[in-house]
Amino acid sequence: MANTQMPQQEGVKSTAAIGGHPVHPMLIPFPIAFLVGALLTDLTYLGTTDFFWARASLWLIAAGFISGALAAVFGLTDFMTIPRVREHNIAWIHFLGNATVLLLALINWLLRLGEPVASILPWGLLLSALTTVILLVTGWYGGELAYRHKIGVVDHESQ
Repeated sequence: MANTQMPQQEGVKSTAAIGGHPVHPMLIPFPIAFLVGALLTDLTYLGTTDFFWARASLWLIAAGFISGALAAVFGLTDFMTIPRVREHNIAWIHFLGNATVLLLALINWLLRLGEPVASILPWGLLLSALTTVILLVTGWYGGELAYRHKIGVVDHESQ
């Protein structure tokens, strides 16, 4: 039977790395968890009307924006300095989608600063839900870049 698999692509090192370990993938779990958590605390507030959950959403969105901006610095470094990254359409979707996530998170955070409870419906919840949906897509494509296209992944033999 003929081998129908695509040839293995050689990995490319991250240009934003510490000790050979890419920094961007180390940081991204934080903004994802914070921003998805904000959707969950928004929904919990709607179910309980307990002010704690509205305040938790505010802080989760703030933490998500700040940690996302930090992760973006390292992701942007790889995006701009590794030509092979920009050759993939999914890299552009990942980049532009995550830039959109940061913009939505900033708007959501600023919207809630004055009054966390009054901002949940309808715009806060809508922004949290939209952010979560976009993160599902951009997270998937980030995984594709790392695991399928070996961006930031170096084989032991090529180190």
